[in-house]
Amino acid sequence: MNIVLNLNKDYNLTSHDAVTLVKKLFKVRKAGHAGTLDLIATGVLVVCLNEATKVASFISDLDKEYIMTAKLGESTDTYDAEGKVIKKFQISNFKFQIEEIKEITRRFTGEIEQIPPMYSAIKVSGKPLYKLARKGIEIERKPRKVKIYSIEILKAQSPFLTIKVSCSKGTYIRSLCNDIGEALGVGAHITELMRTKIGQFSIENSAKISELPYKTSSLYSIDAALNHLPEIILDGDNLRKAKNGNPIKTVTSNELIVTSKEKENSTNSLLVARCSLLPYIRLKSPEGRLFGIGKIFNNSIKIQRLLNL
Repeated sequence: MNIVLNLNKDYNLTSHDAVTLVKKLFKVRKAGHAGTLDLIATGVLVVCLNEATKVASFISDLDKEYIMTAKLGESTDTYDAEGKVIKKFQISNFKFQIEEIKEITRRFTGEIEQIPPMYSAIKVSGKPLYKLARKGIEIERKPRKVKIYSIEILKAQSPFLTIKVSCSKGTYIRSLCNDIGEALGVGAHITELMRTKIGQFSIENSAKISELPYKTSSLYSIDAALNHLPEIILDGDNLRKAKNGNPIKTVTSNELIVTSKEKENSTNSLLVARCSLLPYIRLKSPEGRLFGIGKIFNNSIKIQRLLNL
């Protein structure tokens, strides 16, 4: 069973434990997720089974959407409700002027730099930051560039703000919440967090653990899960080369991929089913069967993954 599952992770369940439960339910050898969720977070966790584990990174790189509820007036060491309150602010006189809050949040849209929280899985010298944080050790973290496409205020009722965020991979929503609280001058931390979308995988089409394995609308073939990538059909020598993991020489022109041989009856022709400037491409046989993922590099396609389907 080589499938991709759109799981709606429960509250207070680690991403690792969620994957383990799915693995047991589907009785598969291998399983992994395409982007972790915090313990307190719920929502979309894409789980890849068996051969699908080879393509997890092509899903985790997709843009994401979250809905968070922030509590103003308190900052915590973890930037969420699980942490220790380290700063308190008097907000009894703080006025929820929506337009002013919108103006503040607009500062965080576009390409921004974020400093990852100490309580994160990022490794420094081979050690996850959260292990250092638990020992009371704080080290300098380099800022990372991320993109925030939009921030929408859904609800404002003192001392809580509910916000929808559309962003690129690598965005720390907890850091964003903390930074918005600092910009408002009253501090903030997350009390609720739901990931509502990763690429085409949305909360509406997800399944709870209790609904598995019967909710088939949450299950995707590897090909369907990667439909954001262009596809190319290979035949003849190119098919044999690709299946052996060898690069294929091509000529590129704007968005179109063509071979150096463009004769209509050539057995070495590369037929483009969909064109794109994306660097990765699905590799298919003449029968339309997915067998690998390639990367467009200069005048060639280099094989990144071969799938045993």
